[in-house]
This record gives sequence, C-alpha cells and structure tokens, in this order.
Amino acid sequence: MSEPPPGEEEAPGGGGGGRAAEGGCYLALCARPVHFEKANPVNCVFFDEANKQVFAVRSGGATGVVVKGLEDRNPISFRMEDKGEVKCIKFSLGNKILAVQRTLKSVDFLNFIPDSPQLEYTQECKTKNANILGFCWTSSTEIVFITDQGIEFYQVLPEKRSLKLLKNQSINVNWYMYCPESSVILLSTTVLGNVLQPFYFKSGTMSKLSKFEIELPAAPKSSKLSLSERDIAMATIYGQLYVLYLRHHSRTSNSTGAEVVLYHLPREGSCKKTHILKLNRTGKFALNVVDNLVVVHHQDTETSVIFDIKLKGEFDGSTTIHQFVLPPRSIQPYQIPVAGPASVTSQSPVPCKLYSSSWIVFQPDIIISASEGYLWSLQVKLEPVVNLLLDKGKLMDFLLQRKECKMVILSVCSQMLSEPERGSLSVIATVFDKLNHEYKKYLEAEQSYTMVVEAGLSRSNPLLKRPVRTQAVIDQSDMYTHVLSVFTEKKEAPHKFTIAVLMEYIRSLNQFQIAVQHYLYELVIKTLVQHNLFYMLHQFLQYHVLSDSKPLACLLLSLESIYPPAHQLSLDMLKRLSTANDEIVEVLLSKHQVLAALRFIRGIGGHDSISARKFLDAAKQAEDDMLFYTIFRFFEQRNQRLRGNPSFTPGEHCEEHVTFFKQVFGEQALMKPTTF
Repeated sequence: MSEPPPGEEEAPGGGGGGRAAEGGCYLALCARPVHFEKANPVNCVFFDEANKQVFAVRSGGATGVVVKGLEDRNPISFRMEDKGEVKCIKFSLGNKILAVQRTLKSVDFLNFIPDSPQLEYTQECKTKNANILGFCWTSSTEIVFITDQGIEFYQVLPEKRSLKLLKNQSINVNWYMYCPESSVILLSTTVLGNVLQPFYFKSGTMSKLSKFEIELPAAPKSSKLSLSERDIAMATIYGQLYVLYLRHHSRTSNSTGAEVVLYHLPREGSCKKTHILKLNRTGKFALNVVDNLVVVHHQDTETSVIFDIKLKGEFDGSTTIHQFVLPPRSIQPYQIPVAGPASVTSQSPVPCKLYSSSWIVFQPDIIISASEGYLWSLQVKLEPVVNLLLDKGKLMDFLLQRKECKMVILSVCSQMLSEPERGSLSVIATVFDKLNHEYKKYLEAEQSYTMVVEAGLSRSNPLLKRPVRTQAVIDQSDMYTHVLSVFTEKKEAPHKFTIAVLMEYIRSLNQFQIAVQHYLYELVIKTLVQHNLFYMLHQFLQYHVLSDSKPLACLLLSLESIYPPAHQLSLDMLKRLSTANDEIVEVLLSKHQVLAALRFIRGIGGHDSISARKFLDAAKQAEDDMLFYTIFRFFEQRNQRLRGNPSFTPGEHCEEHVTFFKQVFGEQALMKPTTF
C-alpha cells in the first residue's frame, strides 16, 4: 500500500466515510489461490511478476525452494547450496534456467534442463563500482541486469554455462520497474527521480523509448528523491501501455484528495499525460488493473473503486478527467479454509483480513498476503454492477468492454423488458443500438477479412488475423434465444409494447444495415396473430416492413385457415422472390404444409402432372390420419379422372401408401372404379 511522503499532513476524514456495508461487492479474490509457506525468519518469499510465480526459499535454499504459480498446479521443488542471503530469484520464461542474486555485484545461474549438469555459473555486472538493483528475464534465454549505473542486456548460453553481453547503457538509476506483458523496463533517473526512461526488449534487441517527466505535486523543497516506486505502476490497458502515477495531492490547490495520473507510453513517439482518475480521498492506496479497469484500493476505509478510461470523462483539451464508475465497495469477504487432518477441518473457515497492511500488490491483478501465505488474482464480478449502475446506456458501455459480458448483457436486456424494471422504449432503443454497433463492427471486420482471403492477398500480409469474436458480439440468434422469444412467450407485457420492442430491434438492425434474420419476422407475425392483429400484419407486409423470405412466405401460408388473405399475401411474396413453382411446392412440403402445397399447385393448374408419391410421403410424415386420407382421396380422384381407374400404376411407386391406407381405414375405404 502506498502512502503520502512523511511529514505531509493527510486531509482528515479520508473521504467516502467508513466501510461500505451496503453489499454489492463487485471485486473478489479468486476461488483457487496459490498457498505457500508464510514468510518467517527461516523462510523468505519472493514473487516473479513475469511468470506469476511465488518462491518460498528456506534457509537460503539449503532446506528447499518451492515454486508455485496460479496457472501451474504442480509446484517445482528443489534444493540449492546456501551461499548467502537470496536477494532475488526468478526462472526464465519456460522455467528452464534459474537466476539467483545473492550479492550486489553478480547473479548466479542454474540450468533446469534434462540431462544438464546441476552446476551453477555466475555473471558479474560489467560496470565497475556498480551495484545490481535487480534483474528481469525478457525471454527464455535473455536477461537484463539493472544496476545503479545503467542496464546490461545479456543472452544466456545454458550449454556453455556462460552469458554474452548484447548491449549496455550507462544511466544513473534510482529504481526500476518491469512490465512483462509489454517487455518494457522503466528506470527512474535524475536526483528527484521523476524523469523516467523506458527501454523495450524484443528478440535480442533493446530499444530506448523517449524519456518523460512525471509532474510532481509541488516544487520539492530539497533536492532529494521525490518520486517513489511505490507511487508508480505500469500496465497494459485496452492494448496500450500506461504508466500510472499515484499523486497524493492534486496540483490544483482547490481540490483535495489524491489522484492517479495516466501517462500513455507508445512504442514510437513521446509519452503523454492522457487521463486523471479522481480518488476524492487521501491515505494509503494500492493499484491493480483487472479486465482493462484501473482498481484503486484504499486501506483506511477498506474499500476499492474502479475506473474505466473508455467511458466518457471531462476533457480539458489535453487530458480526460474520470470519476469512479461505481460507489466504493469492499472486496468480497473471503474465507480461508482450515488446513489439517479431516478430523480437524470440521472447524469453520477463518475470515481473511482484507486490506491488511501485510498485503503486497503486483501488476496487473495480483495480491499477495505474505503473512498468511496466499497469492490471489483479483477478479471483477459483473452481476452486482447491474444494480449499482442504473443508467442503462452507461451500463452497456461498461459491460461491452468486459471479457465475460455476454450472459450479463442478455440478462440486463431481459430485465429491462419485464416488470418491475421495464424500461421506456427510448432506453430499450439505446441499448439495442449499442449492441448492434458492436455486432456491426464485428461483421464488417469479418467481411473485410474474407475479402482479403478470397482475393488471395492474405499470403502477402502475414500479420492478417481473423477477427476475434469477443463476448461483446451479441447477434440476432443470441437476442432471439435468450431475450425476445422468452419475452414474447411470457405474455406479461401489453401486446402493443411487445410488438414495439420487436420492431425496435428490427429498426436498430436496419439502421446498422444488418440483414434481419427471418426468425425475427416470424416472431413478429406469430405475436400479431396471437392477438388477432391481422390488419397490422397486412400493413406490415404491404409496406414491406417485414422483408420477403421463403420461410416467411411458408409461415403466411400456414395462417390461411385463420386469416384467408394470408394465402395470397404468401404467394405474392414468393413471386416477388421469383421462386420457381416447383421450388415453392418443395418449400411448403418441407414445412408439412401439404394442403397448402396442393392448393397452390391447383391454383396454377399443375395438379395433373405432380408426383402422388411425394405428396403422400409428406402427408404420412405429418402423422395426421385425416390429412393422409384427404391427400390419398385427391389422387384417387385424379387417377379416375385421367385414367378411368382410381388405382395407382406400378410406375407411381405408391404401394406402401396403399397398404398403409388399408391398415388405417380398411380395404372397403378404397375408391371403387366408376363405370358409365
């Protein structure tokens, strides 16, 4: 936890008063933490932010080293000679080489490669009189030493058990920070420490990025180190690297309370101050970044707040000022299970002390309690957010940026359509538009990708990747399955509202030029029919509010018995679709609309040449004996009219249907030949 420099007064009250006991915790510690031996005089605990591993080193390694990570469930255990106090210990990416710093001048290495001898080899820092502040692995075989006089970039050659210097740079260093996600090391330079120099590492190369200055709250009284590493964090937010500076007092005298200043650090170009997060309180703070949200923990009130830099803030011409998205809440209470034999574990679990002074926070989302021996990743829970962020538009903007958002968004959509939280149509329209905006972006990206691939240009552009479908892409089938069909089946809303909602969704799809799927139109038609709103149905079709499609035409044909004009409306639609007559028949038969198909064929005068077997097959599949009887009798009459005999000829292959007819209705029901 970071606190103001000594000798500076804290504002009384600490803002936001007391524990937030109103419930609705939107932050939680992960359910499966890493449990390690707690820190004590014999056991030292280290954390490696690149591999996200905890090292428990007993007696300098002589009585064992245990390495555990959140991802790897199988800990690595080994022993090493006790050659003095361990200052820093980390595995290379992939756990093949171990590096241990025991002195200020050198780092020891040990290979963890099968059949490789377990012999240590050492690398001293090149710069005379320099002290090693620490080291960072940037790949499986590349390592950077940070000294108080600069940085040294090495390649480790495990077979030769030696290191090769790739590059070094002289610069006075107060402290350093490493962001493994972006392979950037940040060095604090100058007497005050507020000029930061970043370096970027990639496959054997080291690039110097442009240095920048952190604006200190006020002109320092003396020329001593004024920027502590406790007040700086580095994290990737929405794919961009930011340096976060926790400024305990605002530069403007009229505002009390601390703030977090975000500096955007691009690969090329200069670093710029882009966002200010207003904390409106003072005291001890710690920062995490989870799911692209900046989380600020406040120890005094034992609460946390979250900021989303994608949401609108106040723009003052150069920076955007943000307030926290949700009211302060505590992390969800966490129970520590009692370890030990089964007889003992019947004891109830112990509540974990949240916001403890022994907590250490690492980027982006790690919280470690060395005194209790736990490492957690911090998580954002989206369900409680729904009840805390009542503006549905803002809620959607927030949810659409989160990784696991789909089911929460769909439940919000269902809620706003039902009592007691039914929203106005304008709110519903806003939500639909926000969802379809994301949906359209994905469809366009997918379309561009397909065009490039089909044009054969993908080979010349190896960086081209298929667009990733995130959970924010909520398509028509999602809305139909989880929201709209359920909403229409409930029948709890007035039918006018139900139809207005369906039409609003269709309007939104049209606005974004997204082709509307036929099942949405079918839902509209079924809803209109349930409420006998045939005049509205007629208007929708007449003015082409419902787009023509074959499935829609079939649905209309099936409505003929309750709304006779539907037959003609359907045929007109099929004609507009320039559907061939035999195809119309096929479509109708596939939908078990056997009588409708027969009427259609009679209407166009083609009933003398159609296949009896095809119609009898369809009638039998419908499992409706009276329908089968009607169709069978029609073809008997046709045979009598065309051939003077009701029987089927062998070429018509209707024997099984004749047998079935006799089984169900008896032989006497067969039509007798009429003679004149």
